[in-house]
Amino acid sequence: MNIVIPDDYARLVETLDVFSLLEGHQVTLYHDAVDDRDVLAERFAEADALVLIRERTRIDDALLARLPRLKLISQTGKVAAHLDLEACTRHGVAVVEGRGSPIAPAELAWALLINARRRLVDAVVAMRLGQWQVDMGERLAGSRLGIWGYGKIGARLARYARAFEMVVWIWGSEASRARAEADGLEVAPSREALFAESDVVSLNLRLVEATRHLVTFEDLKRMKPSALLLNISRAELIEPGALLAALDAGRPGSAALDVFEREPILDPDHPWLCHPRVLCTPHLGYVERQSYELYFGDAFTHLNDFFAGRAVVLADPRVVVAR
Repeated sequence: MNIVIPDDYARLVETLDVFSLLEGHQVTLYHDAVDDRDVLAERFAEADALVLIRERTRIDDALLARLPRLKLISQTGKVAAHLDLEACTRHGVAVVEGRGSPIAPAELAWALLINARRRLVDAVVAMRLGQWQVDMGERLAGSRLGIWGYGKIGARLARYARAFEMVVWIWGSEASRARAEADGLEVAPSREALFAESDVVSLNLRLVEATRHLVTFEDLKRMKPSALLLNISRAELIEPGALLAALDAGRPGSAALDVFEREPILDPDHPWLCHPRVLCTPHLGYVERQSYELYFGDAFTHLNDFFAGRAVVLADPRVVVAR
């Protein structure tokens, strides 16, 4: 089969042990970021299957109409807003989902939190320029971490924070708050209190229509001038422009971000990269070797099973595919 894997930015896929699962297939990898539909249609024209790296490429009805040969999209991780599942079904393209793991994203979030609070990146850069102790950070012990969203990642962050002697409280859905209480954690009395009284607010929500732009400028401007906003989940959880405006207004005092509304960011003059109180990483939450082995191992196994006629769980079982 002709397999196309776009958006392999760092040329990592061929280095994985599980890449051997694609032996016998013709595999084409692309290492750039493209959103031009004409270019994508040309690249995918001969593909029997696409293996998508999370949400990097958008697949919509107009693109699918130009890909009559396509039979399968094997998704690393879950299907999200980048992929029009209804359109795939109409065009007879089966979609299979993968698994996720909270381990690497939670570790990345914690690394960002520590680095941002202790201002380590600024200190390292300054030291390389011949400067010594240019700023003063803040310790974690005794400060309050507010976690909005008590899923697998939020639960891990809560355990890390307690190990570092932080005060933890949780906000989220009723079910989320109930799980936190069952685990012996404090629940914030209100959304307003979460933002106003936390020293760090971490957003750990899934992006669905109900959570899109859920965090507003009004929420952010309640934060302390010394507080940190941490977001490794999705940029679209925050109202467009709200975080930049709030930072410029002095509340919160800083932000640590792994996710952005448009990715990748390749412009060194981008506002996030130039902001003196923002620490950015290039969506590294899941970019870690064991996670990639898991994600792509699932994606390649599903692909092989599908074309071998073995049972696979389809994201939309209504689809009819001529294999």
